[in-house]
Amino acid sequence: MSTWTDDELTRVGDADELRIASLRQDGSLSSWRTIWVVRDHDDLYVRSVKGTDSDWYRSTRIRREGRIRAGGVEKDVTYSDADPALNDQVDGAYRTKYGHYAQSVLDSVLTDGAHSTTTRLLPRT
Repeated sequence: MSTWTDDELTRVGDADELRIASLRQDGSLSSWRTIWVVRDHDDLYVRSVKGTDSDWYRSTRIRREGRIRAGGVEKDVTYSDADPALNDQVDGAYRTKYGHYAQSVLDSVLTDGAHSTTTRLLPRT
């Protein structure tokens, strides 16, 4: 399995927003969506504010592969379901990074629905 470089972790983790696309059945990329991304140690995580109803989230479930862009990094990734035991840690990362937003906006990534979509981004070579 490939791992993130320190530079990639820093650049993507520090980016305010991430662009995400899924790999379709025919190998093409879906439309890019803009979402938040957080870093927890050597891992990167994303969540859907609309829970499992989000189009971008549902499309990541089909092939589990796609591409991300953030902080000047563009990388092919695998979408992996995060361990639910990490939700508190990931919540903390969201609070730290995005705590300057209105509480109602921040709360959108801290709901049970958002928790159910916590996705770990794994780099592909």
